[in-house]
Parts: sequence; C-alpha cells; structure tokens
Amino acid sequence: MLFVASLLLWSFFTVGLGAALGAGAVLDGTQKYVATIAGSAVALITGMRLAKKPKIKGFLSKPGTLWFLFLFNGVAAVAMYFALDGVKGRAAAGAMGLVSIGAAGGIVANYRAAAHA
Repeated sequence: MLFVASLLLWSFFTVGLGAALGAGAVLDGTQKYVATIAGSAVALITGMRLAKKPKIKGFLSKPGTLWFLFLFNGVAAVAMYFALDGVKGRAAAGAMGLVSIGAAGGIVANYRAAAHA
C-alpha cells in the first residue's frame, strides 16, 4: 500500500511539472495560463509532501546539497533577472531567489545546531 501511495505521489508530481512546463507548447490563451498555474500548484503540493520523506529529507539537509542549492539558484536568479524581459524575468528570478534563500536558511540552521551540540 505504501508503494502505491508513493508511486501516485511521484506520478502527480511528474504530471504537475509536465503541465506547468509544457502547457505553452500545446495550449493558447487562458487555457495555457490555467494549465500552467494548476500544474505548478500540483507540483508544489506534491513536492512538499515528497520532501518530507526520510530519504529525501536526509539528502536535502546535507551541507553539500544546501550549498549547491544556495549557490546554483542564487546565480540562476541573477542570470534570469538580466536575461529575461518583463514580468517573466522578475517572476523566475524571484522564484529561484526564494529557493536560494531557503537553502541559506538550512545552512544557517545546520550551523546553529552544530554550534549548540
């Protein structure tokens, strides 16, 4: 039963990402925006559930992983801000910046936990 639940969760995550990323190639106008937003919401919700699984949570809390996420997403945010025009560039840069800030929070939390242990 646990395997089926995990498989469904990964399937919804994959379909959500596919809808968010691929809607522009298939749909036009309002349908494209609705599919992109709905796919993003499904991927976000299922991604948060997946991140709570012990193996993934352990991987995401490693210092090397956190530093990579912090640096890569920070550089990507700056690059997107300058490379993309208008609202899309600012939104993409903001989203990548939030991931970078979240990783920085994890780095600080791990540092504080190590200092107090």
